[in-house]
Amino acid sequence: MAKDKLIGIDLGGTTIKFAIMTATGDIQQKWSIQTNILDEGSHIVPDIIDSINYHLDLYQLDKERIIGVGMGTPGTVNEKDGTVQGAFNLNWKESQNVKADLETGLGFPVAVDNDANAAALGEQWRGAGNNQPEVVFVTLGTGVGGGLVNEGKMIHGAKGAAGEVGHMIVEPGGYQCTCGNYGCLEQYASATGVVHLAHDYADAYAGDSKLKAMVSNGEEITSKIVFDLAKEGDYLANEVVDKVAFYLGLATANIANLLNPSAIVIGGGVSAAGDFLLTRVKKNFNDFAFKMTRHVTELKLAELGNDAGAYGAASLALQAQAEN
Repeated sequence: MAKDKLIGIDLGGTTIKFAIMTATGDIQQKWSIQTNILDEGSHIVPDIIDSINYHLDLYQLDKERIIGVGMGTPGTVNEKDGTVQGAFNLNWKESQNVKADLETGLGFPVAVDNDANAAALGEQWRGAGNNQPEVVFVTLGTGVGGGLVNEGKMIHGAKGAAGEVGHMIVEPGGYQCTCGNYGCLEQYASATGVVHLAHDYADAYAGDSKLKAMVSNGEEITSKIVFDLAKEGDYLANEVVDKVAFYLGLATANIANLLNPSAIVIGGGVSAAGDFLLTRVKKNFNDFAFKMTRHVTELKLAELGNDAGAYGAASLALQAQAEN
């Protein structure tokens, strides 16, 4: 019986998403379960095993057809032995033998990587990266994450910390980051960074602005509110968006200069601002990028949304099978 199915798992602190897809990446079935982090996260792996086995029976899918299983997970992953540590939002306080435990419970080969890396692979394989071998993914959420794909595979670095795009210094001596450094991109281009900039700009602004009035009145400000006000023509909000675009343009230009990718794909919640933000980022990118990369690297918006992690996880399984 031909092996022609992949299983991708996107493990999150709230939800675990699953997808069964063809070897070429067409999703045929997907479902999700809640993440049970009680008892130091000891239920997570057994729940994954039970859910996959249940759904294979439900769909009457013969196990002999499964090429392998891939999973993206929070935390620091040793992709060779499949252990995970530092996944505090999963309540995993100690190192977890995720790969070995899943393989024992499922009977399939399993590949594991960090969730941001999995999302990067997903966008590279089936999303905005158009399956090109050199793609960078930048995700703008509560923080700023990233993944570097070289020759179709993730760059992990000497200790697995490659792709920490959010901790690129874009403003020396700037806002203090949770990592301890000052001026990291994460403090300016994340959802929390946009709000921080908005408050600082509002404090220094004396003109008429709805954003200024909201800050002065102690109203809650979100990155979405800032972008929506900017689209409505609010001067102060546009100043904030311009600054965010400046930092993103600087960071993406530096990435392009170093790696010369065919595309830098921008995803995450802040990217929902769409072309309104991307157009401004591109302008700054063109100002900073080396001429030989400026015309090669395309800045694009992510296309896969919440499915990126599952696609990328399945891609991990496909790559692992090709290497064996």
